[in-house]
Amino acid sequence: MIRNILILALAFLVFSLFVRADELEEESPPAEEVISDVISLTEKTFSTIVDPENLIMVEFFAPWCGHCKALAPEYEVAATTLKKDEIKLAKVDCTAETKLCQSFDVGGYPTIKIFKEGKVAADYAGPRKADAIISYMRKQLLPAVAVVTPSNFTSFKEAENVIIVGFFSGTTQDEFNVYSKVAEALRDEFRFGAAVNSKLASEEGLTTLPAVVVYKKFDEGKNVFTGPFTEEDLASFVRTSSIKVLDEITPDNYPLYVDTKVPIAFFFYDNPEQREQLYEQAEPVAGEFKGKINFVFINATAYGGHADNLNLKQTWPAFAISEPAQGNKYPYDQSKEITTDGIREFCSAFVNSEIKPSIKSQPIPETNDEPVYVLVADNFEQTVYDTAKDVLVEFYAPWCGHCKKLAPTYDKVGEAYAPFKDKIVIAKMDATENDLPPRVPFKVSGFPTIKLFKAGEEKDIVDFQGNRSYESFIEFLDQHAVNKVTVTKAEEEPPKETPPAETVSAHEEL
Repeated sequence: MIRNILILALAFLVFSLFVRADELEEESPPAEEVISDVISLTEKTFSTIVDPENLIMVEFFAPWCGHCKALAPEYEVAATTLKKDEIKLAKVDCTAETKLCQSFDVGGYPTIKIFKEGKVAADYAGPRKADAIISYMRKQLLPAVAVVTPSNFTSFKEAENVIIVGFFSGTTQDEFNVYSKVAEALRDEFRFGAAVNSKLASEEGLTTLPAVVVYKKFDEGKNVFTGPFTEEDLASFVRTSSIKVLDEITPDNYPLYVDTKVPIAFFFYDNPEQREQLYEQAEPVAGEFKGKINFVFINATAYGGHADNLNLKQTWPAFAISEPAQGNKYPYDQSKEITTDGIREFCSAFVNSEIKPSIKSQPIPETNDEPVYVLVADNFEQTVYDTAKDVLVEFYAPWCGHCKKLAPTYDKVGEAYAPFKDKIVIAKMDATENDLPPRVPFKVSGFPTIKLFKAGEEKDIVDFQGNRSYESFIEFLDQHAVNKVTVTKAEEEPPKETPPAETVSAHEEL
């Protein structure tokens, strides 16, 4: 009996402990909520919050997006800082608000847009860092050109890492108009001021007016522009002067380098020691070519794939010069050590047009008698630019699914035109292993890309827009080829929807 009572008492005690533990858990205070200064928007609240604001930044994101996750803490810091300026930052979760994101043509994450009074004013494409976002948004509230006087001059020119000040006299209205247009065009990137004060100009060492000075907290401290005052020259001067003589390049600042339209010298390294060694060799040369070549370091561990774009092997260290606008690349001989003298000699030869761009090419096939002619970079010119022939070219990638699907049809087209090779050539080129010659006026950005180079001195180029069926190729050539031939058409099949071209593989690169 006593034993049973003890068992019951023990059971009751254990039950009481569980109950008490449960009560304690229920009574525990809730976890402290993280307060965010970034406003979360939905389809219902979007217009209510965005429309009344003179200025607001909105990030369209997806929770699974790695770039969005990296941006999140920077975006929070920017939102908190800009709160003091009464500038709001907001965000939209596109996995939850699909219709809202579609209405703004959001095609990738993160997409960041600037709204003014409910309307999209601009897309933000700058660095995804707090200080860059803060600087950008503050600029949006300012006039394109601020008034600079002796009393505010020092504080104005030291407000940011790069500040532009134009010095004018009362007779330089035309030059001031040019300056104002450039300031308006570049206001998202730089802060501009204007001073009409001869004493202040004299104190800054300016003996000729008008003049524009780029003040910067790095390198030589400032650069001076005295004309001629054209929008193109002045904009180029501002962009070029605002870049460090030697800096690290990343996807965030790569567009800034491209916008300068100045060739870029890339120095690849894969550890801190290599970077330091490259700095010692490149630093004496970088200043000599300021304005002619921008020198940058690139982390090969993160962006080694970019070496392929420059026709370099992925062995480090490595060095190459690139002309992004033209697509030209000039790799430094990787069998040579990268030295100060070697860099100087190579850069001098480049500037003086003493070296030709590197053209990557597969070997020319020993036999090339298949119905579809195989193009490589080294036989492209003589084949495609033959004025007597129409040449249809498919630019493909071996990994492209659409290209693989097209192959049997394209081979059939080649067979149909094989008897007429002296008039119409059906060709293909692996665009991942061969560069286009400099005279080709386009870049291949998707696969397959199919173009007709028409016969004649001009070699007009026509994009193929059909549904990639056999019949559509025949109809296209009947319509656009200069040389007219008759080939057998297959039985008509129902037209197929043309799949979009596959974009170039987006591995980690610039």
